Amino acid sequence: MNIALVIAGGSGQRMQQDIPKQFLSVNDKPVIIYTLEAFQRHPNIGAIVVVCIEGWQEILAAYCKQFGITKLESIVPGGPNGQDSIRNGIMDIATRHQDEDIILIHDAIRPMVSEEIISDCIRVASTKGNAISVVPCTAAMLSTVDGESSTGMVPRDNLKTTQTPQAASLGKLVWAHKEALKRGITASVATCTMFIELGETLYFSLGSEKNLKLTTPDDLEIFNALLISRKASWLH
Repeated sequence: MNIALVIAGGSGQRMQQDIPKQFLSVNDKPVIIYTLEAFQRHPNIGAIVVVCIEGWQEILAAYCKQFGITKLESIVPGGPNGQDSIRNGIMDIATRHQDEDIILIHDAIRPMVSEEIISDCIRVASTKGNAISVVPCTAAMLSTVDGESSTGMVPRDNLKTTQTPQAASLGKLVWAHKEALKRGITASVATCTMFIELGETLYFSLGSEKNLKLTTPDDLEIFNALLISRKASWLH
């Protein structure tokens, strides 16, 4: 089985809102519901687990009922950081599922994830053992020591920008999280960085510039524009 693990544990200070950014409404629908609908619609996703910021679990459950997220299997409380939150979700899934099941870990605030991105992530993880959604790095990349100036660059041909979903088998993820704790790796920013710190080889799957992460108010405006554009394409 392929299981979506959606991470909604962040508080979202950069969005300058009292409501966590994953619960902000766009066109009368919370951002997280757009994300969950993408996995709900996908024919090869069998279940959804959400790691949710403390105090919002009941609200999320009500939204899932309202918007027909029938694949929702459980809502798990988040941890102090991203690695803790993902581990909480993985260990919850491990109480019900098999080691060979593929887990797709995805940011709740990437609501434009497409069927193609999800499908390719499943394909690569199933054949290679893991999958990290990436896009080519198109910007000029400068290195800095003081944060204010640069005398060096990093060739962008050798760089990829990571996104989510990021996938691996349940057994591999349980091992990785336990091993990370043993080695004192406690605050890795993403599954891909934790795997790199553990010495693992990672494999790339399809990403998209449209698969944006909603971090600032400007991102919300872009998301709204993409929704309008998608709606217009349905009308033709």
